[in-house]
Amino acid sequence: MNKSSALCPCGGKSYASCCAPYHKGSPAPTAEALMRSRYTAYALKLEPYLLATWHPDTRPATADLDSDDGRWIGLEVKRHMLESADRAIVEFVARYKLGGRAHRLHEISRFAREDGCWLYVDGTFPELHSV
Repeated sequence: MNKSSALCPCGGKSYASCCAPYHKGSPAPTAEALMRSRYTAYALKLEPYLLATWHPDTRPATADLDSDDGRWIGLEVKRHMLESADRAIVEFVARYKLGGRAHRLHEISRFAREDGCWLYVDGTFPELHSV
């Protein structure tokens, strides 16, 4: 199967009609679309895209994907909530394999829209805070 008809890692339609346009420079229309495209960027190891879509106040110097031997295997968006016209939250569970073992990352991510572009700000991990 060629890349243009391959399913998108985020679980959407074909990569070409799902996350590829954002990876090629089109702005994501919603925080959820940006979060999905960032998940796909992790899966495809597209570090420049990840850094470009990270808010400058919280952006690291590198996403350090070269040292990541994990493989992203699934995404479930649990909720997408607009807090205002330029602030949103996306809660998701991403599954990955590392060292032959399956893991899950449950995150509540905050996004901000600046100059018409959604940016990832930061996230919290609810399971780390549960009792």
